[in-house]
Amino acid sequence: MAKVNCAVYVRKSTEKGLKLEFNSLHNQEESCRSYILSQAFNNWEYYKTYTDGGISGGTMERPALKQMLEDIRKGLIQTVVVYKVDRLSRSIMDFHNMMKEFDRCGCSFVSITQAFDTSTSMGKLTLNMLLSFAQFEREVSSERVRDKIRASKAKGLWTGGTPKLGYDLIDKKLVINETEAEQVRYLFESYLKCGSLNELQQIAESKQITHKQWITAKGIAKGGKPLKTSALHRLLHEKLYLGMIENKRTGQAFKGQHEAIISKELWEAVQKKLKENDVSGNHTRLKNDNLLTGKLFDANGTAFINQANSKRKTTKKHYYAIKGLYLPTEQIDKLAQEAVTEILNADLSKLPKEMAISLKQINFSDMDYFKQRSFIRNFTSKVIYGKDKLTFFFNADATMLAAYTGDGLNQNAEPIEFIYDATNQQINLEVVFYLLYFFLASFYAFFAFFFIC
Repeated sequence: MAKVNCAVYVRKSTEKGLKLEFNSLHNQEESCRSYILSQAFNNWEYYKTYTDGGISGGTMERPALKQMLEDIRKGLIQTVVVYKVDRLSRSIMDFHNMMKEFDRCGCSFVSITQAFDTSTSMGKLTLNMLLSFAQFEREVSSERVRDKIRASKAKGLWTGGTPKLGYDLIDKKLVINETEAEQVRYLFESYLKCGSLNELQQIAESKQITHKQWITAKGIAKGGKPLKTSALHRLLHEKLYLGMIENKRTGQAFKGQHEAIISKELWEAVQKKLKENDVSGNHTRLKNDNLLTGKLFDANGTAFINQANSKRKTTKKHYYAIKGLYLPTEQIDKLAQEAVTEILNADLSKLPKEMAISLKQINFSDMDYFKQRSFIRNFTSKVIYGKDKLTFFFNADATMLAAYTGDGLNQNAEPIEFIYDATNQQINLEVVFYLLYFFLASFYAFFAFFFIC
């Protein structure tokens, strides 16, 4: 009689109790191995135990199960032994597919607490009936959990999940984290001012506002990643900040047992702005969010326009004027900011005294994000792109400068080369940079390195 290699498969849905010296998995394995030993007269021999701890029987995504199926296909196993049918699977469809695979590979299946023979039609019927009840039990359990969550949310209770920026979880209740709450308010208020998720992402990055950071029960650090436009879009729609608990499945919202971070007036204003800007589900739309839009030209006078390429869930923005030439928006806008800073920190003794004093009274570094953008766009009248060079023309009009002057005086006087056009009251500054770019029909890739000479 040929030897029959018997594999033992054991599973437990939750991790609770797995650290015990003798747990459910040990009990299942011991019982199955004893059964195999009792079948020694049929030439049964124990081969290996495959263990999946803390994984539901409603999924096939189980490492040990996959390995066992692979070994069955290799002909290493002739019989699979389990404690109960639902240890192998709680899904009729999954179980049916596995049984077909077992039959194809000449492997039999035994449940030691539910005696049946799968080689007969009655045995197969019994097996399917048992499996139907196993699946029914799983679905009823799922319904109970959903009903409990629905009832908890109706009472305004936090039912768990990823922690939200602005709140800490203390004794299973949401408590405002004042530092993070200020960040949330700042994001809502900033969106009202800029009306752009792309720009809001830049603001969050400049202010170092990230996803909520927390430590799991196992001591693992989570969160802290940069906020992308999709995450910001969800954040601005989050009714949790309005003091509500939302049931996403039903679309209902209930008064929560936590304090609100955002006022109703601010919330409604932001929702109105989001609705105006949302077009066909594209939450990154923006007509003029680039810093130099309408001010950047090539040597022939052709204006650069805004373009964006989306690939692998990321969007690359650039300025485009002629075929084959793409100037990366982020780097060019940053270069404009650096050029402005360069002028304000320069030795301005060549300029008229009043103009020089006005420029030195502008404390650019202390301006908030919106005022910096406003100043750059008003101060920069035109930018000309040439090969590896940008020429900035700065508007030094006294009336314009007066709107940004403060009480302090910038004492920096770095030596740089620039030209002052007294007739037009413009400062001409050339900025040299090196741009390496490659392009194909549908996408481009580039590496850029900039420096101001």
